[in-house]
Amino acid sequence: MAQVIKSGDAKDLGLAGRVSKEIVSGTTGPYSITLRLVEIPPEIEQDSRREPHFHRDTEECIYVLSGKGLFCTDDKNEPLTAGDTVIVPKLEPHFTRNTGKDPLMLLCFFPVPELKSHG
Repeated sequence: MAQVIKSGDAKDLGLAGRVSKEIVSGTTGPYSITLRLVEIPPEIEQDSRREPHFHRDTEECIYVLSGKGLFCTDDKNEPLTAGDTVIVPKLEPHFTRNTGKDPLMLLCFFPVPELKSHG
């Protein structure tokens, strides 16, 4: 049965350098996917720059809702704007920086019920 999840029901994950809210996951219901809304503030407002991380157990799909940013890997840095989509293979170190003056808003999708590892 279809379900509507209200924005206020998303769980704040308390991750450094960003506001990450888990909207859907296996921990919040009988779901086989994970969906997060991530807000990265402008770098001038952050205490420190974000560090690379990777996912051992899954790929990640990132959709840019609004703002400007830079998607960074060991090999390259790609500029991001609203409407861009990033596909991240599992085990690839990556991070996203906000290069604009407004928050960078991302929708992050993982095809697993929960992230078991975050390296």
